[in-house]
Amino acid sequence: MTPLPSAIRALWAVALAALAACAGPQTYGDDAANVPVPDFASAQIDPPPGVRPDGCWVRDVAPAELQTVTRQIEVAPARFDANGQKISPARFRTETAQVILRERQELIFETPCPDTLTPDLIATLQRALDARGLYRGPITGEMDVPTRLAVRRYQSSNGLPSGLLSIQSARGLGLLATPRDQL
Repeated sequence: MTPLPSAIRALWAVALAALAACAGPQTYGDDAANVPVPDFASAQIDPPPGVRPDGCWVRDVAPAELQTVTRQIEVAPARFDANGQKISPARFRTETAQVILRERQELIFETPCPDTLTPDLIATLQRALDARGLYRGPITGEMDVPTRLAVRRYQSSNGLPSGLLSIQSARGLGLLATPRDQL
């Protein structure tokens, strides 16, 4: 077997590098946005100024939501003769554009602290999301990717497109008590 010429080897190397670059960050399953789901450790931040310093806070990014709009534009109208017979049909061209439905957002919100997110609480979260038809996996008590995707589905319907559980969502699902002064 004869070795490949250096130009062909170089071309293969470029092609493999391009394929590797296409992989990008890993995404999971049926999530509508199909974006990476962060974990708590990588999203945790210091409390913002003016809030309770003993709370746990996270930063997440909600990507822009785009829609592709395709429309037909008439280039030339249909032509008819004096008797109304069609001589030539109308001609159209297709125009496609992307429309931004929602701009990219940086989200900063309070979340239950890691010591609160026990396996029992996470299992209860999974059952609560399952009861709402948002979680489709086994009850594991782990904050795994399917659980974070279900959290994102739940919170997106309430205006918070994040897979990190917020305090408000945990309270809304009945997982944490709501302080009297917030009732």
